[in-house]
Amino acid sequence: MGSATHLQEQRQSGPSSLAAWLDKTADGLDTGHESPDQVLTALADAGLARIGVPKEFGGDGGELVDAVAAITDVSSRSLAAGFVLWGHRTYIEYLLQSPNAALRERLLPDLLKGSLAGATGLSNAMKFLEGLEELQFAARPVGDRLVLGGKLPWVTNLRSDAFHVAVAVSRNDGPPFIASLSSDDDGLKRSDDLDLIGLRSTNTAAITAHDVEIGPDRVLHQDAAAWLPTVRPAFLGLQCGMSLGLAQRAIEEVRKATGSGRASLAEARSDLLTALERTEQALFNGLQRNIFHSDAAGLFRIRIALADTAATAVGLELQASGGKAYINAEGNGFRRRWREAAFIPIITPSLVQLKAALARHAAAPT
Repeated sequence: MGSATHLQEQRQSGPSSLAAWLDKTADGLDTGHESPDQVLTALADAGLARIGVPKEFGGDGGELVDAVAAITDVSSRSLAAGFVLWGHRTYIEYLLQSPNAALRERLLPDLLKGSLAGATGLSNAMKFLEGLEELQFAARPVGDRLVLGGKLPWVTNLRSDAFHVAVAVSRNDGPPFIASLSSDDDGLKRSDDLDLIGLRSTNTAAITAHDVEIGPDRVLHQDAAAWLPTVRPAFLGLQCGMSLGLAQRAIEEVRKATGSGRASLAEARSDLLTALERTEQALFNGLQRNIFHSDAAGLFRIRIALADTAATAVGLELQASGGKAYINAEGNGFRRRWREAAFIPIITPSLVQLKAALARHAAAPT
């Protein structure tokens, strides 16, 4: 499934392929025993950051759905790596859709090479858009400059040596706007990595800004409320690749196990695979036809359906694996996928938040 074939045809990254590297390091990336700073390098060296980026900007061309498929392929081997790729590629998408051409030209080459990490700090903004949360950053003008303050408690791909992160910022003299903050900015602090139960090698931390001063050259868009709905399909669509990859892998593990006295699960596996393919096609069609710009609820329902399918698939894998899934020496990645499945429902916007937003959409007057 999916239209990208970069894990099958990928460039070589050092002595072994990206696929082999992911298979070797997946457990360590989840538990934190592998260095988080190597993840983006491996992904970028394999060319995955360039997928779906127009050739005139240094990318490989293609469509956004190709980037979704790349995240799907990576996530089928390591959700931690897929999480990093989602954050990085989503930030790249912000630059591609921003009217700030100068910032795009300055940052994009290093982002595509992986020498600069891109972080999507707009989870707070997406919740703000649905009336679920106030913006966590605020700015005051000082001449032609802006002085920012605020905090985000959870941001991924904040590589310690160099990152840019997108944030939504309120101001009392105009509409909220979207800014890009740099790890080099005076007054911007990154916390230690969060003490997560999984996906630990993802450079996930909090950021705090105190009197961070930026100019207009750092503004991705002047009107957050107008721009966020146009980038939300990419934000959520790329995010769906994580659920797709995990579900696909678990279903494949069920297929491998059903030949040994577990044929009774074959029908459940077939039904689950059919449902997954149908939802994936709805996602790809909606992204390609720009349906989700006006039908956010449709995209919310797809995100919820994929999360449910991933959870069901991992549960079915447990049934297919039987007792050996509970033995450390024989788990074959199941324990990691079980933890990964626990993360899918809480990725912002969480399933609870999406369901609340759908309820408000349904109650809104037509």
